[in-house]
Amino acid sequence: MTDRPASDREMARQARLRQALRDNLKKRKSQLRGRADLAAAEAGVSSEPDMAMDKMSGPSDPDRD
Repeated sequence: MTDRPASDREMARQARLRQALRDNLKKRKSQLRGRADLAAAEAGVSSEPDMAMDKMSGPSDPDRD
């Protein structure tokens, strides 16, 4: 097996593929977030974390204050 340096053409192809994979991942994540928001809206709940409930519950460990 000969280790030859990657040609400019191969390096450019790898860079294009890497960028396409990143873009695809971002697109899929965005789609999933949109679906989660839609499902939450249909169920009548918020998909955002409820910070008020966290404040009301108090510390989880009374000895840790």
